[in-house]
Amino acid sequence: MLPVTLLQLKNLASYEKNLAKLIEYIEQSDPQSIIVAPELYITDFDYNNLDTACEFGEYAIKRLSEIVTTQTVILTFFRKIGSKIVNQAVAIHNRTVVHTQNKYKLFKFGNEDKHFSAGDGKDIEVFEVNGLKIAILICFELRFKELWHKLEGADIICVPSQWGEPRKRHLEILGSALAVMNQCYVAIANSSNSDMAKSTALYAPMGGVVIDDASESIESTIDLRQIKFMRKYLNLN
Repeated sequence: MLPVTLLQLKNLASYEKNLAKLIEYIEQSDPQSIIVAPELYITDFDYNNLDTACEFGEYAIKRLSEIVTTQTVILTFFRKIGSKIVNQAVAIHNRTVVHTQNKYKLFKFGNEDKHFSAGDGKDIEVFEVNGLKIAILICFELRFKELWHKLEGADIICVPSQWGEPRKRHLEILGSALAVMNQCYVAIANSSNSDMAKSTALYAPMGGVVIDDASESIESTIDLRQIKFMRKYLNLN
């Protein structure tokens, strides 16, 4: 069994307080946990302070890289790449950034395309940490079935999100469907801001779910034997 911690947090106005709260949860979580925080949890979508958000993002990544050892922490940041600003998912393990990927499918209803440059999708891929096959989709990307195909073979797909309350049921249906379709776990960490859906959950390949809209932290485990059983029992190849 591998522990998973999914954070369902509100964005505070202070970047520093958000980072401090994240570190507090990291320190409280099991030393072997996969920890997923909501999309842009540290800075929120602070389009009015892009330079500051990017600078603090670099500081936060450095700070987290100093304290994250046996755990794996996944969240997204504003990051500058040359003259472009991207919404980048970062996975940190053993004091190292072990994977990055830029948001490929921007949510135009939220004007993300006016502030971010889209990734090219080539970095949406399965990566390994201690033999565990991990993949990431960022919020809106969960809707695109062609991305599901790219992540076949993953043991767990992590989804840092700020998914709106009017589409709450969509988030739950898509998370469950992806877990069943790809025969893996799907770990969604969604914001609990007032206009957000919450619905932070861990979906299992057999169809089970751990979900709790009332908690800031959802603790569960993944069982790799369940993945192996499903892929042998219902061989889709």
